[in-house]
Amino acid sequence: MKRIVLFLKIVIELGKVRIAMPVALSSISGFALYIGKIDTQGWLLAFGVFLMSCGSGALNHWQEHKIDAKMPRTQNRPIPSGRVSPTGGLLIALFYLVLGSLVLYFTNPLVALVLSWSTLFFYNFLYTPLKKISAFAVIPGSMVGALPPIIGWTAAGGNITSEIILLVAVFFFIGQIPHFWLLLLMFGDQYKKAGMPSLNQLFSENQIQRITFTWVLTTVASALLVLFFIFTSKVLFFVLLGYTFYLLFSLSISMLIKKELKVKQAFYKLNFLYLFMMLFLIADSLMR
Repeated sequence: MKRIVLFLKIVIELGKVRIAMPVALSSISGFALYIGKIDTQGWLLAFGVFLMSCGSGALNHWQEHKIDAKMPRTQNRPIPSGRVSPTGGLLIALFYLVLGSLVLYFTNPLVALVLSWSTLFFYNFLYTPLKKISAFAVIPGSMVGALPPIIGWTAAGGNITSEIILLVAVFFFIGQIPHFWLLLLMFGDQYKKAGMPSLNQLFSENQIQRITFTWVLTTVASALLVLFFIFTSKVLFFVLLGYTFYLLFSLSISMLIKKELKVKQAFYKLNFLYLFMMLFLIADSLMR
Protein backbone atom coordinates (compact mmCIF):
# COMPACT_ATOMS: atom_id res chain seq x y z
CA MET A 1 0.00 0.00 0.00
CA LYS A 2 2.83 2.40 0.87
CA ARG A 3 4.44 1.79 -2.53
CA ILE A 4 1.13 2.54 -4.26
CA VAL A 5 0.75 5.80 -2.35
CA LEU A 6 4.32 6.84 -3.22
CA PHE A 7 3.71 5.99 -6.87
CA LEU A 8 0.50 8.05 -6.93
CA LYS A 9 2.39 10.99 -5.42
CA ILE A 10 4.94 10.71 -8.22
CA VAL A 11 2.18 10.58 -10.86
CA ILE A 12 0.51 13.67 -9.36
CA GLU A 13 3.79 15.55 -9.11
CA LEU A 14 4.78 14.70 -12.68
CA GLY A 15 1.39 15.90 -13.89
CA LYS A 16 1.84 19.32 -12.26
CA VAL A 17 -1.70 19.04 -10.96
CA ARG A 18 -1.66 22.51 -9.35
CA ILE A 19 -1.07 23.98 -12.80
CA ALA A 20 -3.42 21.59 -14.62
CA MET A 21 -6.40 22.52 -12.45
CA PRO A 22 -6.46 26.23 -13.45
CA VAL A 23 -6.01 25.16 -17.09
CA ALA A 24 -9.11 22.97 -16.81
CA LEU A 25 -10.96 25.81 -15.06
CA SER A 26 -10.00 28.12 -17.91
CA SER A 27 -11.56 25.72 -20.42
CA ILE A 28 -14.78 25.62 -18.35
CA SER A 29 -14.91 29.42 -18.38
CA GLY A 30 -14.89 29.39 -22.18
CA PHE A 31 -17.53 26.65 -22.27
CA ALA A 32 -19.86 28.43 -19.82
CA LEU A 33 -19.31 31.77 -21.54
CA TYR A 34 -20.82 30.42 -24.76
CA ILE A 35 -23.53 28.06 -23.57
CA GLY A 36 -24.50 29.68 -20.24
CA LYS A 37 -24.28 26.45 -18.23
CA ILE A 38 -21.94 23.61 -17.33
CA ASP A 39 -23.49 20.29 -18.26
CA THR A 40 -22.05 16.78 -18.40
CA GLN A 41 -20.22 17.60 -21.63
CA GLY A 42 -18.62 20.61 -19.96
CA TRP A 43 -17.34 18.62 -16.98
CA LEU A 44 -15.98 15.89 -19.26
CA LEU A 45 -14.30 18.58 -21.34
CA ALA A 46 -12.64 19.94 -18.19
CA PHE A 47 -11.54 16.44 -17.19
CA GLY A 48 -10.07 15.78 -20.62
CA VAL A 49 -8.26 19.13 -20.68
CA PHE A 50 -6.99 18.46 -17.15
CA LEU A 51 -5.51 15.11 -18.24
CA MET A 52 -3.96 16.68 -21.33
CA SER A 53 -2.39 19.40 -19.20
CA CYS A 54 -1.06 16.77 -16.79
CA GLY A 55 0.41 14.92 -19.77
CA SER A 56 2.05 18.10 -21.00
CA GLY A 57 3.49 18.75 -17.55
CA ALA A 58 4.81 15.20 -17.22
CA LEU A 59 6.33 15.38 -20.68
CA ASN A 60 8.03 18.63 -19.66
CA HIS A 61 9.50 16.83 -16.63
CA TRP A 62 10.95 14.23 -18.97
CA GLN A 63 12.22 16.81 -21.46
CA GLU A 64 14.01 18.88 -18.84
CA HIS A 65 15.14 16.34 -16.23
CA LYS A 66 18.84 16.97 -16.95
CA ILE A 67 18.39 20.74 -16.58
CA ASP A 68 16.21 20.25 -13.49
CA ALA A 69 19.05 18.34 -11.82
CA LYS A 70 21.21 21.49 -11.98
CA MET A 71 18.77 23.84 -10.24
CA PRO A 72 17.99 23.79 -6.48
CA ARG A 73 14.34 24.65 -7.20
CA THR A 74 13.82 21.58 -9.38
CA GLN A 75 16.45 19.02 -8.42
CA ASN A 76 14.04 17.18 -6.11
CA ARG A 77 11.51 16.56 -8.86
CA PRO A 78 10.70 12.86 -9.46
CA ILE A 79 13.12 12.17 -12.35
CA PRO A 80 16.25 14.08 -11.27
CA SER A 81 15.81 12.84 -7.68
CA GLY A 82 15.74 9.23 -8.93
CA ARG A 83 12.25 8.44 -7.61
CA VAL A 84 11.26 7.46 -11.14
CA SER A 85 13.35 6.70 -14.20
CA PRO A 86 13.22 8.92 -17.33
CA THR A 87 11.49 6.06 -19.17
CA GLY A 88 8.96 5.73 -16.36
CA GLY A 89 8.29 9.47 -16.47
CA LEU A 90 7.76 9.35 -20.23
CA LEU A 91 5.33 6.43 -19.89
CA ILE A 92 3.31 8.35 -17.29
CA ALA A 93 3.19 11.35 -19.64
CA LEU A 94 1.95 9.15 -22.49
CA PHE A 95 -0.68 7.59 -20.21
CA TYR A 96 -2.03 11.05 -19.31
CA LEU A 97 -2.05 12.15 -22.97
CA VAL A 98 -3.71 9.00 -24.33
CA LEU A 99 -6.39 9.00 -21.62
CA GLY A 100 -7.04 12.73 -22.05
CA SER A 101 -7.27 12.37 -25.82
CA LEU A 102 -9.77 9.52 -25.50
CA VAL A 103 -11.95 11.47 -23.07
CA LEU A 104 -12.04 14.50 -25.38
CA TYR A 105 -12.53 12.45 -28.55
CA PHE A 106 -15.54 10.51 -27.25
CA THR A 107 -17.27 13.31 -25.32
CA ASN A 108 -16.68 16.53 -27.26
CA PRO A 109 -16.34 17.86 -30.82
CA LEU A 110 -13.05 17.02 -32.52
CA VAL A 111 -11.98 20.68 -32.37
CA ALA A 112 -11.47 20.33 -28.58
CA LEU A 113 -8.94 17.55 -29.11
CA VAL A 114 -7.19 19.38 -31.95
CA LEU A 115 -6.82 22.57 -29.90
CA SER A 116 -5.65 20.59 -26.87
CA TRP A 117 -2.89 19.03 -28.95
CA SER A 118 -2.10 22.51 -30.30
CA THR A 119 -1.60 23.68 -26.71
CA LEU A 120 0.71 20.71 -26.14
CA PHE A 121 2.65 21.69 -29.26
CA PHE A 122 3.14 25.30 -28.14
CA TYR A 123 4.31 24.29 -24.65
CA ASN A 124 6.34 21.13 -25.20
CA PHE A 125 7.55 21.40 -28.76
CA LEU A 126 7.93 25.17 -29.19
CA TYR A 127 8.37 26.92 -25.84
CA THR A 128 10.35 24.17 -24.05
CA PRO A 129 13.12 23.76 -26.66
CA LEU A 130 13.08 27.46 -27.59
CA LYS A 131 13.75 28.65 -24.04
CA LYS A 132 17.12 26.88 -24.22
CA ILE A 133 17.96 29.18 -27.12
CA SER A 134 16.20 32.49 -26.45
CA ALA A 135 15.25 34.46 -23.35
CA PHE A 136 12.12 35.59 -25.23
CA ALA A 137 10.67 32.09 -25.68
CA VAL A 138 7.93 33.14 -23.26
CA ILE A 139 6.17 35.14 -25.98
CA PRO A 140 5.17 32.21 -28.24
CA GLY A 141 4.92 30.07 -25.12
CA SER A 142 2.14 32.30 -23.81
CA MET A 143 -0.23 30.66 -26.29
CA VAL A 144 -0.67 27.97 -23.62
CA GLY A 145 -2.65 30.53 -21.62
CA ALA A 146 -4.74 31.73 -24.54
CA LEU A 147 -5.94 28.38 -25.93
CA PRO A 148 -7.81 26.70 -23.00
CA PRO A 149 -10.76 29.16 -22.94
CA ILE A 150 -10.95 28.84 -26.74
CA ILE A 151 -11.09 25.05 -26.33
CA GLY A 152 -14.13 25.40 -24.07
CA TRP A 153 -15.82 27.99 -26.29
CA THR A 154 -15.48 25.96 -29.49
CA ALA A 155 -16.40 22.69 -27.76
CA ALA A 156 -19.69 24.31 -26.73
CA GLY A 157 -20.34 25.31 -30.35
CA GLY A 158 -18.82 28.78 -30.49
CA ASN A 159 -16.94 30.24 -33.43
CA ILE A 160 -13.18 30.45 -32.90
CA THR A 161 -13.11 33.93 -34.49
CA SER A 162 -15.74 35.43 -32.17
CA GLU A 163 -14.68 38.78 -30.71
CA ILE A 164 -15.81 37.72 -27.21
CA ILE A 165 -13.58 34.69 -26.86
CA LEU A 166 -10.70 36.43 -28.61
CA LEU A 167 -10.82 39.19 -25.97
CA VAL A 168 -10.64 36.59 -23.21
CA ALA A 169 -7.84 34.72 -25.01
CA VAL A 170 -5.84 37.93 -25.49
CA PHE A 171 -6.13 38.68 -21.76
CA PHE A 172 -4.71 35.28 -20.80
CA PHE A 173 -2.05 35.45 -23.52
CA ILE A 174 -0.78 38.85 -22.35
CA GLY A 175 -1.03 37.80 -18.71
CA GLN A 176 1.27 34.81 -19.19
CA ILE A 177 4.22 37.05 -20.08
CA PRO A 178 4.62 38.93 -16.75
CA HIS A 179 3.80 35.65 -14.99
CA PHE A 180 6.88 34.00 -16.53
CA TRP A 181 9.06 37.07 -16.08
CA LEU A 182 8.18 37.36 -12.39
CA LEU A 183 9.27 33.74 -12.02
CA LEU A 184 12.48 34.73 -13.76
CA LEU A 185 13.07 37.52 -11.25
CA MET A 186 12.63 35.00 -8.42
CA PHE A 187 14.76 32.21 -9.90
CA GLY A 188 16.88 33.84 -12.61
CA ASP A 189 20.18 32.88 -10.97
CA GLN A 190 19.20 29.23 -11.05
CA TYR A 191 18.43 29.39 -14.77
CA LYS A 192 21.88 30.88 -15.26
CA LYS A 193 23.49 28.01 -13.32
CA ALA A 194 21.70 25.54 -15.58
CA GLY A 195 23.22 27.26 -18.62
CA MET A 196 19.90 28.58 -19.94
CA PRO A 197 19.58 32.04 -21.53
CA SER A 198 17.58 34.48 -19.45
CA LEU A 199 16.73 38.16 -19.42
CA ASN A 200 19.14 38.55 -16.49
CA GLN A 201 21.96 38.24 -19.02
CA LEU A 202 20.51 40.99 -21.20
CA PHE A 203 19.05 43.45 -18.71
CA SER A 204 19.64 44.52 -15.14
CA GLU A 205 17.16 43.42 -12.47
CA ASN A 206 15.76 46.95 -12.34
CA GLN A 207 15.22 46.96 -16.11
CA ILE A 208 13.46 43.58 -15.96
CA GLN A 209 11.21 44.91 -13.21
CA ARG A 210 10.29 47.89 -15.40
CA ILE A 211 9.60 45.64 -18.40
CA THR A 212 7.50 43.34 -16.25
CA PHE A 213 5.61 46.30 -14.79
CA THR A 214 4.83 47.50 -18.31
CA TRP A 215 3.43 44.09 -19.17
CA VAL A 216 1.38 44.10 -15.96
CA LEU A 217 -0.14 47.41 -17.09
CA THR A 218 -0.94 45.78 -20.44
CA THR A 219 -2.53 42.85 -18.61
CA VAL A 220 -4.69 45.23 -16.57
CA ALA A 221 -5.73 47.05 -19.75
CA SER A 222 -6.78 43.77 -21.38
CA ALA A 223 -8.65 42.80 -18.20
CA LEU A 224 -10.61 46.05 -18.40
CA LEU A 225 -11.59 45.24 -21.99
CA VAL A 226 -12.97 41.87 -20.86
CA LEU A 227 -14.82 43.55 -17.99
CA PHE A 228 -16.48 46.27 -20.04
CA PHE A 229 -17.39 44.19 -23.09
CA ILE A 230 -18.33 40.82 -21.60
CA PHE A 231 -19.56 41.05 -17.99
CA THR A 232 -23.28 41.57 -17.41
CA SER A 233 -23.48 41.20 -13.60
CA LYS A 234 -22.89 44.59 -11.99
CA VAL A 235 -21.84 43.02 -8.69
CA LEU A 236 -19.17 40.82 -10.26
CA PHE A 237 -18.16 43.66 -12.55
CA PHE A 238 -17.45 46.09 -9.71
CA VAL A 239 -15.77 43.48 -7.49
CA LEU A 240 -13.36 42.49 -10.25
CA LEU A 241 -12.93 46.11 -11.33
CA GLY A 242 -12.04 47.00 -7.74
CA TYR A 243 -9.44 44.26 -7.52
CA THR A 244 -8.00 45.26 -10.91
CA PHE A 245 -7.50 48.86 -9.76
CA TYR A 246 -6.10 47.64 -6.43
CA LEU A 247 -3.55 45.56 -8.34
CA LEU A 248 -2.67 48.51 -10.54
CA PHE A 249 -2.39 50.89 -7.56
CA SER A 250 -0.28 48.59 -5.36
CA LEU A 251 2.18 47.74 -8.13
CA SER A 252 2.41 51.38 -9.20
CA ILE A 253 3.28 52.40 -5.63
CA SER A 254 6.03 49.77 -5.56
CA MET A 255 7.55 50.77 -8.89
CA LEU A 256 7.00 54.51 -9.11
CA ILE A 257 7.43 55.55 -5.48
CA LYS A 258 9.43 52.82 -3.74
CA LYS A 259 11.37 52.16 -6.97
CA GLU A 260 11.32 48.41 -6.36
CA LEU A 261 8.86 45.73 -7.41
CA LYS A 262 8.02 43.26 -4.66
CA VAL A 263 8.30 40.27 -6.93
CA LYS A 264 6.69 37.54 -4.86
CA GLN A 265 3.73 39.73 -3.91
CA ALA A 266 3.26 40.82 -7.51
CA PHE A 267 3.36 37.18 -8.65
CA TYR A 268 0.58 36.12 -6.30
CA LYS A 269 -1.53 39.23 -6.89
CA LEU A 270 -1.37 38.66 -10.65
CA ASN A 271 -2.29 34.99 -10.26
CA PHE A 272 -5.32 36.00 -8.19
CA LEU A 273 -6.43 38.24 -11.06
CA TYR A 274 -6.35 35.23 -13.44
CA LEU A 275 -8.23 33.07 -10.93
CA PHE A 276 -10.87 35.71 -10.26
CA MET A 277 -11.32 36.30 -13.98
CA MET A 278 -11.99 32.60 -14.62
CA LEU A 279 -14.34 32.15 -11.66
CA PHE A 280 -16.23 35.39 -12.35
CA LEU A 281 -16.59 34.60 -16.06
CA ILE A 282 -18.19 31.28 -15.09
CA ALA A 283 -20.43 32.87 -12.46
CA ASP A 284 -21.48 35.69 -14.78
CA SER A 285 -22.32 33.22 -17.55
CA LEU A 286 -24.42 31.02 -15.25
CA MET A 287 -26.41 34.01 -13.93
CA ARG A 288 -27.50 35.28 -17.35
